[in-house]
Amino acid sequence: MADKRNHVDYHWYLVRTKPGHERELVALIEKGKEKTRNILEAYCPTHTAVNVRKSDNERKQPLFDGYVFVLATQGALVNFLHDNCPGASLRYNRRREQDGKATPCIIPEVQMQAFKDFNENYADKVVVLERPYTDYAFNANEDGRPNEIVRVLDGPLAGCKGYVCRFRRRRGLVFQVQGMEPGSHLTVSYPNVYDLHVIRLHNAEGDRLSIGTEKLRAADCLIGLLQGCHYGGRTLPMLYGIMDSLAVKPSLTALCQELYKQGEESLSLKLAQMTGKDARLVLGLARYEHDNPGYIRQAYPKLVLRPFLTPTSGVAMKTGHDEVEFRHKDFTEVIRKVYITEEVYYPTKKKSETATTAYYAHVGIMKGEGKDECTLFANWDGFLREYFLTAGKANEKLVGGTIEATRESATSKEKLIESFRNYAPTLYTVLTDAQSKVKAVPDFAIGEETVGVMMTTATAAGAESGKDELINTCVSICREINTTAHLAIWRRLLRTVWLHE
Repeated sequence: MADKRNHVDYHWYLVRTKPGHERELVALIEKGKEKTRNILEAYCPTHTAVNVRKSDNERKQPLFDGYVFVLATQGALVNFLHDNCPGASLRYNRRREQDGKATPCIIPEVQMQAFKDFNENYADKVVVLERPYTDYAFNANEDGRPNEIVRVLDGPLAGCKGYVCRFRRRRGLVFQVQGMEPGSHLTVSYPNVYDLHVIRLHNAEGDRLSIGTEKLRAADCLIGLLQGCHYGGRTLPMLYGIMDSLAVKPSLTALCQELYKQGEESLSLKLAQMTGKDARLVLGLARYEHDNPGYIRQAYPKLVLRPFLTPTSGVAMKTGHDEVEFRHKDFTEVIRKVYITEEVYYPTKKKSETATTAYYAHVGIMKGEGKDECTLFANWDGFLREYFLTAGKANEKLVGGTIEATRESATSKEKLIESFRNYAPTLYTVLTDAQSKVKAVPDFAIGEETVGVMMTTATAAGAESGKDELINTCVSICREINTTAHLAIWRRLLRTVWLHE
């Protein structure tokens, strides 16, 4: 920004004054700036304070006692303060080196504008918190579980990231705003996160979705290995036997040796080649089975088709190929590698980045009623079973609800209903649009079993495009439900469909 002398040295400076005299200083600068070259603006951020002892009277107070922000050139501001404001002075940073010079405290333009946008739009609604921002990463009332992390999509807080924390009966958004010095921040809480348009970020250091699927991922890893070794109908009995052995003696080395002696060389070799990460998951499941005997039999009483998205394929793919077919008794399973990109957040580093992870989509293919027709399906059993149990008005509101009236204090307002229509539009289309190619079927017959599936039909010639349609639709539903801050129950049920890393 060029100044009146064509010099590019306008900056936001931090000016110190006596506490309680902030407004006086702003008024003095605003009055004198028309006669003074190169002083453009003075800004004193405020917040609303409530005095409980005096009938809850609200009043505006400076957000930073004794400080005012001024947009000017350094020379013009120093001269003005010297001539007109003997009680005010420029704030300087501490010297970093013994022989170095102290530098004036400058607030970058981008940070200053973001701070002004926040203060002018939300200062009356937020509460300044005393505890550090990192203290809100975990919920002290829920066994230290990580709080959800969200990013605001639009409005003055667009791009802001923070934790969803419960305060009394509401869930507020705890985030940081620029402090009065570069690099410093205030921790604040917006009272109702659901007033904002936000999406969830994956917590790379302990997301509840990942923690909740550890046992499922471990069991699925073993099931994939067993199916890859062509155990077919013996897969579940072998799974039960492996868990029984590891529950007694949690040693994969000993298990591999025992399997080798029993003539199960292929399975022994695949178990020995597991990654350290998968091995830890399997041993963790074994410890849980030891503490809860019979868990694996209750959790997996039957096996038809693996969940839609899993972290492991189980069946080896040829080099350079992202898809493999695997024959079952009643259908053919197609296992395709898909890549899902997510925005992930690292609480300890206070930084977010995008991460792309490889998952494996599992699709079953059966011959249809017609000679040239086939049916393609994906296992959504746990999720759809719960959905089809929701009936009547509750189902109508869950699927197609838009807004409802609420009453807060003396004012009435409207809020979006936590429905598929508002927060999972792809799923809403599947459930309500008669023209949707993908359908949700609660009791799809596969051999002697019935499973809740997402399915589509295609001709033999169109099987490839039908497969693409089914996988893309299911992935879109997974992403929508996983990234919304709403639909909490359905995010938990999504764990049975997408075994998230």
